[in-house]
Amino acid sequence: MSDTRILPDLQCSVLCEEIRQEANGNPMLIGVLTQLIVPQLPVTASRIVCFNRWTAGVGEFTEHVKIISPDSSTTLCENKMKYGLEKPDNIRTNVHLFGNVEFKEAGVYHVEVNVDDVLKLRYPFPVMLMPPQKDQQQPPAEAAGN
Repeated sequence: MSDTRILPDLQCSVLCEEIRQEANGNPMLIGVLTQLIVPQLPVTASRIVCFNRWTAGVGEFTEHVKIISPDSSTTLCENKMKYGLEKPDNIRTNVHLFGNVEFKEAGVYHVEVNVDDVLKLRYPFPVMLMPPQKDQQQPPAEAAGN
C-alpha cells in the first residue's frame, strides 16, 4: 500500500433482513428496513444486517457500526470490522450481522457508521407500535335491510 492515507467515503449504508450473493457475485439485499412496526414491545429482531459500501480511500481502516436507543446514549448493539483499500477507485463492501436485537420501547433509534472514530453517517430507524385494529364494522343500517 502507498504511504498516502485517505479516509474513505461511505457510498451507502442500508439495513435489511438478509443479504445473498447472485450468481454473478453481486449482493442482493432482501427485506430492506426503513422502519419497524410491531404489535407489541419489547420485540426481538432475530437478525438485522447492515450493508455498507466504501470507496475513494487508501489505507487500513476500522469500521464501527452501532444501533443507538432513542435516549441517544445507550448502544443497543455494535460491531467493528477492519478492512483496507489499496487504491481510491477500489470498492469495499462490509456486512455486519446483528443477532437477537431487543427493542424495548417505541421511538427513533439511530444507526451510526464510523471509520477510525470519525462519524461518517447517522440515520434514523423508527420503531413503532402498530395502531390498534378496530373491530369489524357493522354494515350501515340501510344496507342491512336490502
